[in-house]
Amino acid sequence: MTNRVSQRLQALPGSATMAISARARELAAEGQDVIAFAAGEPDFATPEHITAAAARAAHDPANHHYTANAGLPPLREAVARYTLEYSGVQVDASEVMITNGAKQAVYETFAALVDPGDEVLLPSPHWVTYPAGVRLYDGVPVPVETGIESGFKVTVEDLEKKRTPKTKILVFVSPSNPTGAVYTKDEALEIGEWAREHDIWVMADEIYQRLVYTGGDAPSIAAVTPRFENWILINGVAKAYAMTGWRVGWMIGPKDVVDAAARLQSHATSNVSNVSQHAALAALTGPQDTVEEMRLAFDRRRKLMYSMLAAIDGIACIEPEGAFYVFPDVSRLLGERWATSSALATSIIEDAAVALVPGESFGAPGFLRLSYATSDSDIEKGVERIARLISG
Repeated sequence: MTNRVSQRLQALPGSATMAISARARELAAEGQDVIAFAAGEPDFATPEHITAAAARAAHDPANHHYTANAGLPPLREAVARYTLEYSGVQVDASEVMITNGAKQAVYETFAALVDPGDEVLLPSPHWVTYPAGVRLYDGVPVPVETGIESGFKVTVEDLEKKRTPKTKILVFVSPSNPTGAVYTKDEALEIGEWAREHDIWVMADEIYQRLVYTGGDAPSIAAVTPRFENWILINGVAKAYAMTGWRVGWMIGPKDVVDAAARLQSHATSNVSNVSQHAALAALTGPQDTVEEMRLAFDRRRKLMYSMLAAIDGIACIEPEGAFYVFPDVSRLLGERWATSSALATSIIEDAAVALVPGESFGAPGFLRLSYATSDSDIEKGVERIARLISG
């Protein structure tokens, strides 16, 4: 036997963000004072009323057994209400499936919709996991490049240039990971009408929808586009409620597609942890003041990190409008000292003890992604280290 591992998984890269976070932990274990700007993870504790609900659920024997693989009925109903309130989309609980984090919802969407050879449009820069998920189901990821000059947002003209008879899905992310770009209502409507006209599915990842800083919101493409039915919404509690470790997300869409994904989930993971589902239920139905408190803290940190990075000679960046990332252009720094942004990122973690992610991981060489979901003092210290390394 020549290949012990399948060709499909041999070709699958590991998560770049997780790899860099692991390296940061290694350096910290060696005694280095590492500043972590790599992972997209709030540094806040999960709010107390949520953890209390989980503790109660852990002591209830009803939660010690298998439950419905598509999710606890009360949570599916709460997600439907939440979606109406924050996305403006009315859905039935039967159109909701609870997943092990939003990442699983992304994979199960591709599993439900992608056949071999189907093309999936990925506005780039894009999250590292999207192309991996497409390829696992023998689809073809098709990057649609954007840049600072466009605010990292695609237009219908950009999409039309990449559309072919094999185009099946558009991945639409607002606010964006890694750029923080937020589409306006008119921009989302134009893209939604284009997708409807050409019978293209839209997978809208709305995981950062509660983290917008510019006085408005991030309009849901499903809500603003009339008579549009080919959409899937991805969301979860990880970012807005500081619950990344609880692993609760959801997929919403037409019942036949959701039912198909639920069949896959019944074989893959059965149900999401019941304790985590009760924690998510408390998050969605309980007080929302902590969400706003965290948003305000992220907004302050956003301004701080952006202003410090923009002041470094050789770095160009635009102020992000949502999520919790800054995505600076470092192409002017590349040459003999650092040939690529990946080499620069490696130097920054090894020589300055600051962990961040190179743009290559997001389909955007020449850029870096820094998360400001950390303390003000770490932002100041970390960016100062980067500035010293670059000027040295």
